[in-house]
Amino acid sequence: MDAEVIVIGAGIGGLVTAAQLAAGGIDVLVLEKYLIPGGSAGYFDREVPEGHYRFDVGASMIYGFGTEGTTNLLTRALEAVDEHLETIPDPVQISYHLPKGLNPRVHRDYKRFIEELSRYFPEEKEGIRAFYDEAWRVFNCLNAIELKSLEEIRYLTRVFFQNPLACLGLARYLPVNVGSVARKYLKSPDLLKFIDMECYCWSVVTADQTPMINAGMVWADRHYGGINYPQGGVGRIGEALTRGITKKGGRVRYGARVTQVLVERGRAVGVRLATGEVLKAKKIISNATRWDTFGQLIPEANIPATEIRWRKRYEPSPSFLSLHLGVKREVLAQEVDMHHVVLEDWQRLTEEQGTIFVSIPTILDPTIAPPGRHIIHTFTPSSIEHWQGLNPTDYAQKKAQDAQCLIERLSKIWPGLAEAITFMEVGTPRTHRRFLGRMGGTYGPIPAGIPLGLLGAPFNRTAIKGLYCVGDSTFPGQGLNAVAFSGIACAHRVAVDLGITSGIPIRI
Repeated sequence: MDAEVIVIGAGIGGLVTAAQLAAGGIDVLVLEKYLIPGGSAGYFDREVPEGHYRFDVGASMIYGFGTEGTTNLLTRALEAVDEHLETIPDPVQISYHLPKGLNPRVHRDYKRFIEELSRYFPEEKEGIRAFYDEAWRVFNCLNAIELKSLEEIRYLTRVFFQNPLACLGLARYLPVNVGSVARKYLKSPDLLKFIDMECYCWSVVTADQTPMINAGMVWADRHYGGINYPQGGVGRIGEALTRGITKKGGRVRYGARVTQVLVERGRAVGVRLATGEVLKAKKIISNATRWDTFGQLIPEANIPATEIRWRKRYEPSPSFLSLHLGVKREVLAQEVDMHHVVLEDWQRLTEEQGTIFVSIPTILDPTIAPPGRHIIHTFTPSSIEHWQGLNPTDYAQKKAQDAQCLIERLSKIWPGLAEAITFMEVGTPRTHRRFLGRMGGTYGPIPAGIPLGLLGAPFNRTAIKGLYCVGDSTFPGQGLNAVAFSGIACAHRVAVDLGITSGIPIRI
């Protein structure tokens, strides 16, 4: 046996799982095909004549670094392996730039945010407060209980008897989506569109498809624990978790691309690497997407019926066209907000390259760029279908044209942006597919229709014994704090299945 547990992929979900298991004394081996940890929360460095850039691969709006309650899951995941990261509080989660001059800022201070949004819709002031207060009720239920695996009956029983009101409160919201709650309190079509955007900017779906439990965690935690940027960049999270895993006796191997999960008599028993090397383990955990797990690591012919049914309920979300820019600081001299969301026409909210997301991490941490420079990471949803079948010349031309269009749209907010760019690197869905190993470069699964809240979301166990999934293809979905939850839950489930009792400290 090469390890008790093998984790395929060093994304944050996989790393949190491995860290929890290593903290409990379980022999765990993480296999990562790339050269650094973090996956979509990784980084890349670029040296230029004026100095050094460290770019975040993906989003930099980070939840989970609070100090109180139970929903600060990134803080707790690091503490489990005796690690800590210095973070910088973000006073504004998002600065919106939306149709009809709807440009509210989501302040860390809850009262200030409600007051600012209400100034745009004074006739809806009471409804706005009541709607977001309902999100707080969801969050308070979550924040009152220990968050582990919802697949483990003894844990559920214990938590219920410890806090029955919180559990019953959460059960009430399990089948509920945001859209139905919003329409209970709000009337203005533009305000309801704003709620769609409040969901879309992290779930990539509108309010009718966003579970209320997920929204409750996000909308309350941005004011409770807050948005906090890791000093030195988002990539520090993966680095710290990897250090902690090693410190606790676990192992992380890079350049180790898994091509197959080995199954004998209906049970996962090991993996095969691209080199032909075979590694055996009692339990296998896949941090790949569900489509890559069942269809690549498990051949299409052997996909369980449960996964076929899941594919009918969920579909891959788009990937992104992304620009990593180095710009002269003076072009953003008046800018104080790190995160922005831009949309000129509500009809384009979910369309190809419709909504634009902007992160300017150097607003909070100037050390990750050369002196006199800001980093702008801007991205917009884009599907792989728009980038397939292009020859190298056409591909390069489309990258240049789409990047120019994106810059022109942003120049309306920051005049002179195009002339201030000193460095630019363009990524496409093909880039994300290649470096992140995600089918079509997808951001994760989204409902194919209108879901019953979180009731259809898959948990960590699969129909193949000994094989588990973790990450954004499992409950509770996308986002670093969400995949940290998935990792903690998966580690708990695996530890129980290995026969480790609750007395063994799988700490959260």
